[in-house]
Amino acid sequence: MNAQIVVGLGFGDEGKGIATDYLCSQNENSLVVRFSGGQQCGHNVCMGEKSHVHSNFGSGTLRGVPSFFTEHCTFYPVTMFNELLVLKKKNVSPKISLHPLTKLTTPFDVIANRVLERKNNHGSCGLGIGTTMKRDERGYKLFAADLENIKLLKIKFEEIRKYYKTIDDLTKNDQDWLEEELENFYAFLPHLPIDIDDYNLLKSFPNLIFEGSQGIMLDQNHGIFPHVTFANTTSKNAIELCEKLGIKNREVFYVTRCYSTRHGYGWMPNEEKIELNNNEAEINVFNEHQKDFRIGEIDYGLLNYALKVDGIYSNDCERNLVVTCLDQRENFQFDYSKLQIKFKEIYESRSPDSIQIKNYFKFMKFALKPQFRK
Repeated sequence: MNAQIVVGLGFGDEGKGIATDYLCSQNENSLVVRFSGGQQCGHNVCMGEKSHVHSNFGSGTLRGVPSFFTEHCTFYPVTMFNELLVLKKKNVSPKISLHPLTKLTTPFDVIANRVLERKNNHGSCGLGIGTTMKRDERGYKLFAADLENIKLLKIKFEEIRKYYKTIDDLTKNDQDWLEEELENFYAFLPHLPIDIDDYNLLKSFPNLIFEGSQGIMLDQNHGIFPHVTFANTTSKNAIELCEKLGIKNREVFYVTRCYSTRHGYGWMPNEEKIELNNNEAEINVFNEHQKDFRIGEIDYGLLNYALKVDGIYSNDCERNLVVTCLDQRENFQFDYSKLQIKFKEIYESRSPDSIQIKNYFKFMKFALKPQFRK
């Protein structure tokens, strides 16, 4: 078995979707494994005239590559069903399996998240990831395995309702939304294309593509509190699963745009308005929860920090770098000499379509500096 682990080096939005899709295009007999995050992801994949923003399914879905959510992920039936409808309109029938301990988000988690976000300006997507994790830590647990017994599911659901009974500051719109969402939650469950499988399923695939969420600078241990996510966004979870499965052949694909990004509140270096072009495929726009999508010049020091942090977990893996969005910056040259680790390969993306990803070593026709060679 082989493992390819896709990790973002920044605050998210680096291009993990296009990197995952590229790896799927190289080996379609793969399984995309989501090992952190959940329904808050927005991984955009463009394939010719077809495109899709993957949140509840892995970024190999357009190619027919199945997905698996580990126990470190969250899952929200309502957003999955809505995304399923979008995919079916594109003649795509996704295949997904959930680990029995994948955490199940409820409408109560989502509305609690949104109320907190209005108070705290944390930078949340407003989809209940953090509140699901906190509820789980406090013993009010709900898992994918509970979907197989609706009677038990409803009992646990009512206990979670009681857990959130002290939510205040609900507006009329909040109350109307919650009532509709609760109805949809149960209505959509029978129509979801999911299987509940443990990690033995992964052994039936020769190649696993681990698709990360957000970026290392939002990691719950290595980001800047309080503007972090409740997840390990490094390669940590993926590496531990590789150890469990006995996978020795593993490599990491670190992803960064050629400029800095952050969607939401919190510290960001080099923030400024920089000139971008050819970014019609950009999906990050202002929204009521995260507010503005922020950009600035690339910070090589922060990239080196993220690479060093991830080395704590992936020091025995081969390492690759994927630089995206180079088509958006005319005459921009990424300065690879400022990065302090050696890479097996460097890839450059100059298009929203992964078919345009080029191997930098093979693309450039001149002798490369020694520090870039393995």
